[in-house]
Amino acid sequence: MGEHSENLWAPWRMEYIRELAGKDDGCFLCRYAGAPEQDARNRVIWRGPTCLTTFNQFPYNNGHLLIAPLAHKANLEELDDNCLSELIRTVRDTQRLLKATISPHGFNVGLNFGRCAGAGLPAHLHVHVVPRWDGDTNFMAVVGNSRVISQSIEALLALMRTAANDLGLPPVRG
Repeated sequence: MGEHSENLWAPWRMEYIRELAGKDDGCFLCRYAGAPEQDARNRVIWRGPTCLTTFNQFPYNNGHLLIAPLAHKANLEELDDNCLSELIRTVRDTQRLLKATISPHGFNVGLNFGRCAGAGLPAHLHVHVVPRWDGDTNFMAVVGNSRVISQSIEALLALMRTAANDLGLPPVRG
């Protein structure tokens, strides 16, 4: 860093760092699952019989969603067929909803099992649905360890509510 270097502030990272540092107030997905009356506060957009869908608190990109079973399960083999089916149908529906609202060029969809594989919450499996655009990787993530998220969650939620209805998908909560 030269004497003319600039700071790139990302204050949200400190919250993430503190969570990883051992502040253990349980599984946030279980807290969300057990508190449907808090869905708006927790940014839960869908809740089905066995799964919920929420915004990632520390998104990689605009519209980064998490889909998780309501039950605290770490591995796919622990889920029954109904939950597995709802999980993958919800992946499909979130992609449809995100296409209709923010027009991504593609998606990363994935599961991480175990902390060594990148799971930030290894005891409660969840699917990441990350919208992607051609050219969305830029210098900010490489140089500044920061991401530029171009839209607020509230603005995207408003678009999702309308689009879900237009697409015949379940109503968006939150």
